[in-house]
Amino acid sequence: MKRLRLIPLAVLALALLALLHYVLPQTDVVRIVNTDIRRMDFGANAIFYSRAEGGTNVSGTRDVRFIETVDADGDPMVYRNEDTGWGWPFYFKFDSADLQARAADLTSTREAPIWVAVRHYGWRSRLLSAFPNATSIRRVEGPDAGTFPWLALSILVGLAVVGGVLFRVVQLFWRNTVRPLFDRGRG
Repeated sequence: MKRLRLIPLAVLALALLALLHYVLPQTDVVRIVNTDIRRMDFGANAIFYSRAEGGTNVSGTRDVRFIETVDADGDPMVYRNEDTGWGWPFYFKFDSADLQARAADLTSTREAPIWVAVRHYGWRSRLLSAFPNATSIRRVEGPDAGTFPWLALSILVGLAVVGGVLFRVVQLFWRNTVRPLFDRGRG
């Protein structure tokens, strides 16, 4: 019976881990081959895109900027380039036009590659036609340039500290306020 009680906790933990994997920044070292603006129709996949003014839950049709890339192994990866504005996730990205211009300037060929580190969040799903959102681009020395996820690590440490503080506050509140009420009621 105790194992059955762990199932909802396991599902909640997996959901939290999936959410963190989606919203925390990741970095890929790639070569930009094209930049594009496409007219997109949004339906069931609208949760993966930003509203025109930032945030999520868009519907209808609008233009979306894309950055098409290839990694060192020749595998393609396509990033969308949308402002998040003041909405979720809180990247406060307002420079998608500038990022698109930077990406177009760093476009290269196989013969003369220019390698860049693209920081992004989100998942690529061919089934749902979902693309990760590029948040920044910087030039790197080569395809094997190491990138350490300092931003993601600092966010995780901050969340752990906030979680620990909240746990301790609830624990003290329970011990000093709620428990005495139960003890008074019994005695």
